Order: sequence, then C-alpha cells, then structure tokens
Amino acid sequence: MSARPVDNSGEPAQRDAVLSFVGTQAKVQKSGMIFPENLSERAWEQIGSSLRELVNSSVWWLADWVNYGESTYGWRRYKEAIERTGLDYQTLRNYAWVGRRFEHHRRRDGLSFAHHAEVARLSPPEQDYWLRKAEQQKWSRNELRRTVRASLAAQSGEEEPREVARRQPQVTTLTIELSADQLEYISRAAAAQGVPVDKWVTQMLDIADRHGAERRTA
Repeated sequence: MSARPVDNSGEPAQRDAVLSFVGTQAKVQKSGMIFPENLSERAWEQIGSSLRELVNSSVWWLADWVNYGESTYGWRRYKEAIERTGLDYQTLRNYAWVGRRFEHHRRRDGLSFAHHAEVARLSPPEQDYWLRKAEQQKWSRNELRRTVRASLAAQSGEEEPREVARRQPQVTTLTIELSADQLEYISRAAAAQGVPVDKWVTQMLDIADRHGAERRTA
C-alpha cells in the first residue's frame, strides 16, 4: 500500500494530477490558484492555455458522463447528475445532446465545445464542413455563428419567394411550471422520440391544436 504524498508540513498534498501542468509555478487549491511574484509572462500564458483546454474538455466529459449514465442506468439518474454536478437540468441536457451529435472521432480538439454546439443541429456532413472551415480559418465561436447563419439565410432566400420570406410567424413565449415527476415523464417521452424537451412539447401542442380544429369542423 503506497503512502499518500504529503507537503513539507506533513499534511496530505492537495495537488491534482489533472492540473499537473501547473507544476511548481503556482499553488493550486480548490478555491483558487496562487501565483508567485516572479512568475514569467510565458509561464502565465502557458497556464492560461492549459486552463482553457481543461475547461473545454470538462464540458465534453460531462456530456459523455451524463449520456453514459442515461443509457446505462436510465432517466432516473438525471436527478443524481443534477445533485452531483450542481448544474441545472437544462444545462446538462444541452451538454448531453451536443455530445450525442458528435461521435468521438468527429470532435475536433482544436475547437471548443461551443464551436460544436453552434453546428450541432446541422446534418453530420454540414457539421464536418463548417468545423473544418472554422479550424482552418481559426474562427472564434461568434465568427462561426455569424458565417453559418449568413449561409443558412442565403439558402433560405433562394428557396422561398421573397414575399413569403418577409412574413414572419407570430411567436409567443409560454412558461409552464412542472413538478419533478412531470418533468421526468416529459423528458422520457421526448427522449423516446429522439427530440429535445421543448420540441416535444411544441409537437404535442400542435397535435392538440389540430385535433381541436377537427372537432370544431366536424
């Protein structure tokens, strides 16, 4: 049985292996990072780059962790995931959804999770195309968003008559309060159809509206 590493005071060392890139250049604690006065600018830059990669990777890790728990243990594990991470349900759902949209071999280490989220709703070939462009052109997440939106808007304008494109449907925001059990039921039903919760609710409202129209005209 190996002994736990200790610092000079005899207390167990708190250095995390995940943060080994910091080395002896700074002191890492759960609540922060303490830097020496003589830290070089180059070392400071390298630590920042490593922290950026760590933050980006942690989102992918959370996505894969949630998806594994869901597929292995079922939807009931979402309550446990919320308690374990301290993140809200929708945040975890968003992470998990993006994670499912990209197999590991299609994820680009040179781009952030946010880059992938921007194109997650597109088809896989379109995703690969835009991510490849973003990596080649070194686009930020916002630059990728603007370019993709402009491209989609141009395509939409070519496919629809101008007067139709100008007509925008009226959008109403609806807020619904649900119990934990109701949310779990709706989430399970949406997952069975492979759609996000908000889209599933919209589909159910559309169905109810059509049925109501049929009864009125019968």
